[in-house]
Amino acid sequence: MCDSQSLRSFNATGEVEHVHMLSQHIGELFNNPLYSDVRLLVESVEFPAHRVVLASRSEYFRALLFGGMRESKTDLVELKDTGSASFSYILKYIYMGRLSLSECKSSLVSLVSRNSFCAEEIDIFRAIQRWHELNPNESVRDFVEYIRLPLMTLDQLLNVVRPSLLVHAEAILDAIQTKNESKLAGLNYRGFLLPEENVATLRHGATVVRGEMKANLLDGDNTSYDLDRGFTRHPIDEGQGNGIIVKLGQQTIINTLRLLLWDRDLRSYSYIIEVSVDEQDWVCVVDHRAYLCRSWQTLRFPARVVRYIKVIGTHNTVNRVFHLVSLECLYSESVVHFYNGLIVPTANVATIEKSACVIEGVSRSRNALINGDVRNYDWDSGYTCHQLGSGAIVVQLSQPYVIGSMRLLLWDLDDRSYSYYIEVSIDHQKWEMVADKRNELCSSWQLLVFEPRPVALIKIIGTYNSANEVFHCVHFECPAPDTEVEKVRPSSRNNTLPPRQGSPQLDVKPTPTTPVPTDDTPS
Repeated sequence: MCDSQSLRSFNATGEVEHVHMLSQHIGELFNNPLYSDVRLLVESVEFPAHRVVLASRSEYFRALLFGGMRESKTDLVELKDTGSASFSYILKYIYMGRLSLSECKSSLVSLVSRNSFCAEEIDIFRAIQRWHELNPNESVRDFVEYIRLPLMTLDQLLNVVRPSLLVHAEAILDAIQTKNESKLAGLNYRGFLLPEENVATLRHGATVVRGEMKANLLDGDNTSYDLDRGFTRHPIDEGQGNGIIVKLGQQTIINTLRLLLWDRDLRSYSYIIEVSVDEQDWVCVVDHRAYLCRSWQTLRFPARVVRYIKVIGTHNTVNRVFHLVSLECLYSESVVHFYNGLIVPTANVATIEKSACVIEGVSRSRNALINGDVRNYDWDSGYTCHQLGSGAIVVQLSQPYVIGSMRLLLWDLDDRSYSYYIEVSIDHQKWEMVADKRNELCSSWQLLVFEPRPVALIKIIGTYNSANEVFHCVHFECPAPDTEVEKVRPSSRNNTLPPRQGSPQLDVKPTPTTPVPTDDTPS
């Protein structure tokens, strides 16, 4: 940029008016590293940019770069769900204020087709209509194909779309029929997309619209809670008329929920989660009524546009109240495998970090069995045990997973051997045997592979010890490492799961397995 232009523009009051020069100078900053203080990474292509220009011209960039998000603290910001060619046109428009639509038609068509192109459908249609008026020789068929007519009102379809003659009459009739016959939740909505960003926060405009003690759920504090505070709750009733409802600040594309269930004791909960765009028509995305769950829950489902989230507690093993400490929702790009709506983990989930817990068994440290330490054990510590013929060792996972393998380390500092068997359950009531080593002499590391199935609890029952009357287990994990499983089941690398007979019915209600309420339980 230079300052050699002559000052020749005066208005009637004698003021200098160089608006065109200001626009020109700002435009010269487009894709120019001069004074750049942020780089935008799109499909491995870096665009030098200037925060103040982006924020002054775009509400999206204003929130992204100055709204307290992590992008406001870094000089390299990656933008996903957009192409570099399309973004180049958008960035050029931000800096120069003009855009040749005829030059970037394919990019605009790609933009209109996206779920994350979040605007009122009638506004999108009017923009296409205006583009056609300015480019009468260009076909609008590609644009019209991606207009979501059922999202418009009847008045808009009949009085705006039909007179334009851009949409065939049969398409309009089909849209009206879809509106009349389909549930609102089944429509193909558009929503904002913020990958890996928790949008259930006060900063993003989220609020709790139903539930007792509403202020606690979205305050970002998931450590300071006890018997009386730090959670949101609702009474559990048979009709499921209650629930905790969170309203997001805007329609947003999400595929992940993280919940923290109250976990200051060994109680478990069951629940379902429904989502909605309008708080009228709800769709169930998580159904854990048949399972016992505790502490942190990480839940995945197919991505969809959501405005409202309803968490309905259906069971508490201690009392008739559902307690929720924290809720997060986001769109995650990590790859997760599913089977019948449950996550198929690829790494060990029987860990303290994953909120698993040893609920039965004797040890100097309650969770020694799952603390990951397989070296520091001796005659007196570092293992979990139970008396033969009495009791068992029971591990509860935080939530149900589809599990097809396990690995455990039996105490092995001498030449003793053990016999045992293992059962699994989803509700602490019905148990299935997955490993039977009662007629074998076993020692040290044990690798167990079986037909994958839903698992929430694992019971290890020792039946023999060649040295004494106590069964000792040093370490447990599930699933077993892929490298170990592949040695005995090579096909496991395909990540395919055969259909199982007798899968749990979702209307089964767990029976309480822990003591009745006392004064030391949250109300």
